[in-house]
Amino acid sequence: MKNLLRYAISLGLAGGLLWFVFKDIDLGAMLDRLQQADWRWIVVSCLILLAAHITRAWRWQMLMEPLGYKPNLFDASIAVFTGYFANYIVPRMGEVTRCGTLYRLERVPVNLSFGTVVAERIFDVVTLVVLIGLNFVLEFDRLSGFFAELFGSKVGGGEGSGATNWLLIIVLIGVAAVVVLGYLFFKNKALREKVLANGLVQKAVSFSRGMLEGLLSIRKLSSPGLFIASSLLIWVFYYLSSYVLFYCIPETSDLGPLAGLTVLVIGAIGMAAPTQGGIGAYHLLVGNVMLLYGLTQKDGITLATFIHGTQMLLMLVVGALAFLVVLFMNKSRKEAVEEVQQV
Repeated sequence: MKNLLRYAISLGLAGGLLWFVFKDIDLGAMLDRLQQADWRWIVVSCLILLAAHITRAWRWQMLMEPLGYKPNLFDASIAVFTGYFANYIVPRMGEVTRCGTLYRLERVPVNLSFGTVVAERIFDVVTLVVLIGLNFVLEFDRLSGFFAELFGSKVGGGEGSGATNWLLIIVLIGVAAVVVLGYLFFKNKALREKVLANGLVQKAVSFSRGMLEGLLSIRKLSSPGLFIASSLLIWVFYYLSSYVLFYCIPETSDLGPLAGLTVLVIGAIGMAAPTQGGIGAYHLLVGNVMLLYGLTQKDGITLATFIHGTQMLLMLVVGALAFLVVLFMNKSRKEAVEEVQQV
């Protein structure tokens, strides 16, 4: 019942976000524009995305090698594809499904493979945080101006330097508050013990230690440099798989590489939402952030729908085929074992 309720809430959230995004959009006109897209770029995008997931499987191999297991690349890739497929059905089921699939194919214990998936996610989070910082630095004028204007319109109706000053004041107050609280925390032993005794704080500390251990686990790898290179390559492929789709639609074909970086970062945040495959959240965030690059909201949502829809359909098809492959391989291997036992 708990899982059913969680699934219903997630599905309802996705439906609500989709309704909010598309309530003022002419869906018929959008479909006509999507049908006129240059489908050659879609093929390129799909190939790049498949390369990203195969690279992820390759990196996963590296993480399992120190544990005494090294599944072949094909089986690891099949497991990764089934995980993405499951995520579009039930949120957060991808990791468990991936590990369960690998156990059926290679008999790698689920508890061990799941630990490597957690470590993998830690590296992905760190990479995403770096990309967010890079995106903000490279697009500081555009992003800061957008948020300053938004804050000014909400607070005082002002524009320009007045709104920017308000934003700067709030940032400075926030930094000062962090410094003061940090000073009190480290100087006051009683306060420090009281804070550390809080259950929520203990969970946060435990989580942070787990992240640190996951990051330090790279020292146990036979080729740490190769692992880092594969991690960067995954995100380069993610970037390119979205960026090439800009050329499918005339309204977005002149967007520059920095717009692609913004879509990557904002889209990754949207995909982390508790909905099936980021449905709704991705459309909302990416569709609106494209306003920064001169697109209308309609064009931004069209682009978001095109990118998300292409990737979702690809993973549903490839993931379903991967499930069939797993069933076939399990049956074949079971029959082979039975024949050996009979001999």
